Amino acid sequence: MELNIQQIMEILPHRPPFLLVDKITECEPGVKATGVKCVTMNEPFFQGHFPGNPIMPAVFRLEALAQCGGVALLSIPEFRGKTAVYTGIDKSKFRAMAKPGDTLRLEVKFTKRRGPMAVAEGVAWVGEQKAAEAEIKCMVIMD
Repeated sequence: MELNIQQIMEILPHRPPFLLVDKITECEPGVKATGVKCVTMNEPFFQGHFPGNPIMPAVFRLEALAQCGGVALLSIPEFRGKTAVYTGIDKSKFRAMAKPGDTLRLEVKFTKRRGPMAVAEGVAWVGEQKAAEAEIKCMVIMD
């Protein structure tokens, strides 16, 4: 299943400028998702990170991964219309930088899921280089 930005916004509660996934190229609800974030100079964080040498902050690369995984998790019918939140981030590593003009390829695969709780492995790529990777723990707010 592929999703455009409008379809992503039907699933995720995030909105620009904090929506960090532009397209989902593959999604298997509750199992895995692959997405794309096109990094542009128009991102608000580049105003201060860093003037003259813009680098996408590492935590935003993790957030893009989490949002990509959120699409897969919140695509499960029982979780539609809900919000997923972090409960932990482990084994995070930051490798290649992401700069304006780069395309981040986001790959997230769930390794555990029990009710509204889930654990996923995520890797963000710039070309063939890993830009970030982490084990992401999250839960769906069921209220």
